[in-house]
Amino acid sequence: MTQPTPESPLAQSLGPDWQRLHPTLRAHYAGGSVREVGAMDVEFPRWMAPLLWLLRGLGALVHRAQPQVHTVVQRQTQGMQQRWQRTLTYADGRALHFNSLWVLEGGVRLVEYVNPWLGLELAPQVVGDALHYEGVCFVLRLGRWQWRWSERWLLGHTLIDEHALDAQHYAMDFRMVHPWLGQVFRYAGRFAVDRR
Repeated sequence: MTQPTPESPLAQSLGPDWQRLHPTLRAHYAGGSVREVGAMDVEFPRWMAPLLWLLRGLGALVHRAQPQVHTVVQRQTQGMQQRWQRTLTYADGRALHFNSLWVLEGGVRLVEYVNPWLGLELAPQVVGDALHYEGVCFVLRLGRWQWRWSERWLLGHTLIDEHALDAQHYAMDFRMVHPWLGQVFRYAGRFAVDRR
């Protein structure tokens, strides 16, 4: 007997709106095992480099800019959580890994943790058949204690847009925009979805 595919944290967060998403985006976020291959442009102002090096130490983002970085994303749903493993391979052959864990907290709050204690709460919204996210706040958890604070003034407001290109491909655009400094980080690209 075939086991049902586990539902993803995003599907649970969106509720009935999940069905409004383009089928390619539903495949992108589906539960079970998903592998995607694509290329991303990574860009940020030069003055952001030291801060991005620090963030890399915490497990967040990447600290090398380059157009069309070969990127493989592997994702696995385990219970109420979804593990993301991203590998970016640069033109010189060096690979950077950016892994995270998506958790649906309290049945409604979608949080992406970049290490066991630091995460970003995201607010997803379906627009037409596309997906738009905004960062809500940073989350710091230590044991059973949890603190939340605004992301807007520290690193900028997180904005993510994703839309289907065809039955197998989608485009994504992740930006961090500071209210005073403007865009401080961006990666954007297109991917092919391979459900396993």
